[in-house]
Amino acid sequence: MQYLKSLALALVIVGGANWLLVAVAKYDLVAAITGSEFGEVNVVSAIVYALVGVSAIALIPTLFGWLSAEERAA
Repeated sequence: MQYLKSLALALVIVGGANWLLVAVAKYDLVAAITGSEFGEVNVVSAIVYALVGVSAIALIPTLFGWLSAEERAA
């Protein structure tokens, strides 16, 4: 389970970095890697985007666990 959480966190970090590049440099890293133009979606990029989204949702319980641990510590 820890392996899946680590993988999910890595994907969310990659997704966040991609959005930072889009906002700051108008550069879509996922599109560049998958051979698309900025803003285009192909099958591979759609899979990457879906994996990032599923990873973010999968990490929601982890976030609540961290928040409740902080409350118990306070």
